[in-house]
Amino acid sequence: MNNQETNGEREEKEEAAEQSSMAASAMDGVAATALRSVLHRVQQAAERSGRRSDQIRILAVSKTKPVSLIREVYDAGHRFFGENYVQEIVEKAPQLPEDIEWHFIGNLQSNKVKPLLTGVPNLDMVESVDDVKIANHLDRAVANIGRKPLKVFVQVNTSGEVSKYGIDPSGCVELVKHVSLGCPNLQFCGLMTIGMLDYTSTPENFKTLANCRSEVCKALGIAEEQCELSMGMSGDFELAIEMGSTNVRIGSTIFGAREYPKKQSN
Repeated sequence: MNNQETNGEREEKEEAAEQSSMAASAMDGVAATALRSVLHRVQQAAERSGRRSDQIRILAVSKTKPVSLIREVYDAGHRFFGENYVQEIVEKAPQLPEDIEWHFIGNLQSNKVKPLLTGVPNLDMVESVDDVKIANHLDRAVANIGRKPLKVFVQVNTSGEVSKYGIDPSGCVELVKHVSLGCPNLQFCGLMTIGMLDYTSTPENFKTLANCRSEVCKALGIAEEQCELSMGMSGDFELAIEMGSTNVRIGSTIFGAREYPKKQSN
């Protein structure tokens, strides 16, 4: 009798494990499916703006998401990933393939520059250079490590919100000049902005960044094609592409809503 009960329990456990595995397999494909949908939407937006979809980089922003989910999107063929926090990217990058091109897109403090660069050898770009001080720290750190020049975007605060990081549009040209002419270990690649969260002034924000690009290119004597625009996130990336974005940062639309750890009470 005991053996029969044990066998029955075992069968129930095996059936439950199989169902759990099937559910996990179904969940495992969600991010890859979402990526395919984003690729299609990017292609349509690119066509509307008279460009090819391969002229637009899709940065899959994986903050708060586990390595397993990033790996799923990587296995679907994607190679561009972005993180907002130094501790997260330093922990995740070594667990993932070296051919990933990582972008750091969050506010970067001076004391975190060295850990970021040494912890992520395949860091391709920092999108959030917003003052001379951080540019100089990055320049020196790259030189000290002896790695290849680091690509950077200059972050511009196009919405005028005090809570947002970024150089004021009026100071954009001078900061870009400093990066381009005074930081030999940095490679200026373009401008980045974050529009207002409620999207009320998104078109104006994007237009402001495009105007900044025109001024920068004129000051440096370069073609506008040599200055990327990183603008647009999950809620507004199609509009951003139509307004000239070459780099869209998409998180929740690919990976699902972010899950932040609950703050423990003291």
